Amino acid sequence: MRKPTLLFLTPLHRHRHHLKPFSSAAPLPQQPYPDHHHSDLPSKLFTILSNPKWRKHPSLKTLIRHLTSSTLSSLFSLDLHPLTALNFFRWILKNNRAFIPTLHSYHALLLILVRNRHLQAAENVRNSMIKTCSSPHDARFVLNSLRQLHNYATGDGNSGFRLSVTSYNRLLMCLSRFAMIDEMNGLCSEMIFDNDEVLPNLITFNTMLNAYCKLGNMILGEIWFSRLLRGGFVPDSFTYTSLILGYCENRDVEKAYRVFRFMPNMGCRRDEVSYTTMIHGLCEAGRLDEALMLFSQMKEEHCVPTVRTYTVLIGALFESGKEPEALHLFEEMVNRGCEPNVYTYTVLIDYFCKGGRMDEAMTRLNEMLEKRLVPTVVPYNALIAGYCLWGMMEEAMGILRLMESNKVRPNARTFNELICGYCRSKSMDRAMGLLNKMVATKLSPNLITYNTLIYGLCKAGIVDSASRLIHLMVKDGLSPDHRTLSAYIDCLCRMGRVEAAHQVFESMREKHIEANEHIYTVLIDGYCKAGKIEDAHLLFKDMLAEECLPNSITFNALIDGLRKDGKMQDALSLVEEMVNHDTKPTVYTYTMLIEEMLKEGNFDRANRTLDQMISSGCQPNVVTYTAFIKSLCSQGRLQDAEDMVVKIKTEGILLDSFVYDLLINAYGCMGQLDSAFDVLKRMFADGCEPSRQTYSILMKYLLNDKHKKEGKNVVGVDLSSINISNDNADLWKIVDFEIINVLFEKMVQYGCVPNVSTYSKLIKGLCKVESFDLAFRLLNHMTERGISPSENIHNSLLSGYCKLGKYEEAVRLLDSMMESSHLAHLQSCKLLICGLVEQGNSDKAEAVFTSLIRCGYYNDEVAWKVLIDGLIKRGSVDQSSKLLNIMLKNGCRLHPATYSMSTLEQNEE
Repeated sequence: MRKPTLLFLTPLHRHRHHLKPFSSAAPLPQQPYPDHHHSDLPSKLFTILSNPKWRKHPSLKTLIRHLTSSTLSSLFSLDLHPLTALNFFRWILKNNRAFIPTLHSYHALLLILVRNRHLQAAENVRNSMIKTCSSPHDARFVLNSLRQLHNYATGDGNSGFRLSVTSYNRLLMCLSRFAMIDEMNGLCSEMIFDNDEVLPNLITFNTMLNAYCKLGNMILGEIWFSRLLRGGFVPDSFTYTSLILGYCENRDVEKAYRVFRFMPNMGCRRDEVSYTTMIHGLCEAGRLDEALMLFSQMKEEHCVPTVRTYTVLIGALFESGKEPEALHLFEEMVNRGCEPNVYTYTVLIDYFCKGGRMDEAMTRLNEMLEKRLVPTVVPYNALIAGYCLWGMMEEAMGILRLMESNKVRPNARTFNELICGYCRSKSMDRAMGLLNKMVATKLSPNLITYNTLIYGLCKAGIVDSASRLIHLMVKDGLSPDHRTLSAYIDCLCRMGRVEAAHQVFESMREKHIEANEHIYTVLIDGYCKAGKIEDAHLLFKDMLAEECLPNSITFNALIDGLRKDGKMQDALSLVEEMVNHDTKPTVYTYTMLIEEMLKEGNFDRANRTLDQMISSGCQPNVVTYTAFIKSLCSQGRLQDAEDMVVKIKTEGILLDSFVYDLLINAYGCMGQLDSAFDVLKRMFADGCEPSRQTYSILMKYLLNDKHKKEGKNVVGVDLSSINISNDNADLWKIVDFEIINVLFEKMVQYGCVPNVSTYSKLIKGLCKVESFDLAFRLLNHMTERGISPSENIHNSLLSGYCKLGKYEEAVRLLDSMMESSHLAHLQSCKLLICGLVEQGNSDKAEAVFTSLIRCGYYNDEVAWKVLIDGLIKRGSVDQSSKLLNIMLKNGCRLHPATYSMSTLEQNEE
């Protein structure tokens, strides 16, 4: 039988240079290291298996409990009868469920079978081996293994274990699963050109066609379809469904629809896979109504929808905001006897999580578990992402523990979501600590991991740790991208270190890293905030010269800098230039202009600008309206300000604490304390958490009221001042316990019962001005009322003890924190340990340190802050060396770069 016409297989698509042919097979990867603990196990098993009645041997079941892939390979390398080896392999799989054969095990068995020419048995093992592949690495191992056996020649002159068409096709399908296109092309070319005994069949062509269609590469997809036809094969449902998939992936739904409609004309039945693929394509294109019509047509043609059909439509309905219809379809699915699978439940869980309906999401997960569906990592990740999004980090960590108890292995995304959640809640010690857990799970931090942490550290102003993490990132072979560098440059600028930020910018240029608009913008903004407008303009000109187009944020940074520098006319000119660059003014642009107009008391012009803003399609936000409220309050027009608040609420805009602070401050200025507390009551009712500034404003006017009644001088009240954006340090210094009690009484009177957040804000305010005695008195007050201190409260007080040098009290507080599972800030831990060492209490310092390294901090950050920045910089090199040894003895793994950094710093000292 001659091969089908192959003239259309042009050299361009053979890709034979990508993959060594079977005639030059590469050596196999090395076997896993042998298990020396059971090195005599292969010989013991060999002795048992030499007996025909080996299955009845009393020691066999005990011995196979210790069986590993390497010991099995060693056993097969002995002179074991091939059929005994095959039967033993099958027997293990049946009697030892804990044993999972590796690809090395299959290869060793294949070798013994091929060597003895048991080729039919070998064919079955080979196909099982291909089926076992679970990663691209596995697939490459199998390719190399089968190449080796393909050309394996026995001593009696027999040829190798040639691949059959079934094995070729299974290999192609395996490679297709991992989108290994180059390897597929190479294998297919070898099948056609290098093997005269094997003919490609319809499955071969369909597999190649499908691989390109899954990628949306319809140029090559259509070429393979043409090859299929020229080879004399008749397309089947799989062929046409692949084309539908390819066109949908390529966003060409019309072409996909034409193929779908064409199928019956070619005598090819449209099955549930064809329908589902077409429905999915329509949903992805936003054509939900047509997808639903096709779903109805599907049932009319007696084609039963699958679980995937329902899942695709339920997801699309949720995406379109049609929750009732989605849930109705879910019920219909269940009623029709189509059981939802893991993916269906994942769609539901993800939807509820995004809406903050976490209880409903958990209910769906529990349904899955009750139905004994084995969830993949995906639904767990959806729940973790949901809890993190809503700041429920304890619950998110609970899901991680649930995963582990259900033996579901977390992946990089699991940890990235948790890290992002902790960064969002400013718990950087916990976020960094997850790196340890990630590495312990044998996962490597990726670019997203590093970028999330670096961004979080930079937002928190922890620039030293951010810098060191970038260093570790580079050492791990990852290159910082624009997001990494823009976060770092922005952090330096916010700390007032604009020149250092510019040096980072210049070092990028030296390394030929092209700066994008984000990096230019953060540096321009840094110069503007530092009052260096000329430098900002020079950088802006450089940006244009480099043909890097500025965005609205770039222009806004310059406009903000100019208006704060008193150059309003230049700022207005820049708005015009912004339009000339095809960049529309944003809500922030208009808000800045409105703020300046209101400062000048020009309400008419501000209102005209507001109207212009709305007519341009730019909707005002809470900051825009706050500018009006601030100006109205400063003029004593409180009713107009209240009317503006009503307007904001009517438009569905959420108020922030600053709006309420403005009103409270205005009522306080006018001596209307009852109205001020009424605003606080509304604040509580609206679910807006009062800030530290809120409480300081209220205490200011309570103090003024008290001093007026006592005939004393009014304390620091400037009635003309409307600047309430910063803490009044002088006020916090004179606050006493009596005035805090008055505050609490008034709050209770207005239904605003002081809670843990209230105490946290007050204690932090007092600690910032070092009023620690009053802060600790407030701690006792809250515990007497049955309110447990939060982690933030504990950290504020721990920092206070350390700054006062009260290290014994700090140690007791730290013990209390650990009992409450509160994590102390590493900065405070550094002060505590260094303080104890300086007091000569090294034993206590070591005991504290030993406890700390078991609390879940990132090991490297402990070394950076406590050892390097703490002890070594204070000259306690020997003590640093002792603590480093404690870390290593307790199994704390350090990055090689950190270890080198630590030893280098010790030697320099």
